[in-house]
Amino acid sequence: MSADTLFSGRLKCFQHKTGYRFSVDAVLLAHFAAPRRKERVLDLGCGCGVVAMIMAFRDLNISLDCVELQPGLAELARKNVSENGFSARIKVIEGDMRKGAELFDGRVFDRVVCNPPYRRRDGSRLNRDPEQAAARHELTADLTAVLAAASVVLGIGGRLDLVYPASRGAHLVSCLTTSGFEPKRMQVVHSYPGSPGKLILLEAIKKGGEDLDVLPPFFIFTGPGEDYSPEMERLYRI
Repeated sequence: MSADTLFSGRLKCFQHKTGYRFSVDAVLLAHFAAPRRKERVLDLGCGCGVVAMIMAFRDLNISLDCVELQPGLAELARKNVSENGFSARIKVIEGDMRKGAELFDGRVFDRVVCNPPYRRRDGSRLNRDPEQAAARHELTADLTAVLAAASVVLGIGGRLDLVYPASRGAHLVSCLTTSGFEPKRMQVVHSYPGSPGKLILLEAIKKGGEDLDVLPPFFIFTGPGEDYSPEMERLYRI
């Protein structure tokens, strides 16, 4: 097991040396989501808990519930929550997001965040590690399943924040509208200026209207093979 830090060491995240390890998409999603005061937030497929912890670190007024299917990751998320002093504000439940109605006994949330498994089961090479494969590939849940799970636990007007590959953007928007969600806020993430879009950060509202706010592009690096951009560095500091 390794321990990685964010925010100048103020947030510690234990991770398995082999298996699923969070990457930049989780950090981007945690900062993109903008929960309002006292919102009830649910993280679907929380992995090691890093998205929920970043959100809780940045906003002292929110509490989060987390669902993780893989027992080893759920245990790791609980360890991270405890080690960082978030036990009173973050609850980790081991379970299948597709059984949300049973897991939460009809509870309704204001916001759902999810970094879903978005690599196609038959369209990309599977990770050799089973934990990584389940977290990254559409083995146990695909986008349709994620949206169905979010719809069950969100009330009308509830918000959903996702990160997804830009190359599958058309699929994302189509699935959202089919599932009763309307995109409301979107930002395209690029590796560096002049490069194609890499990721999409998107907020949708259940049964929302058609207006869409497209934010300026976000660049991870200053250029090919160069350092993080100032904007990306800031996400690890604040």
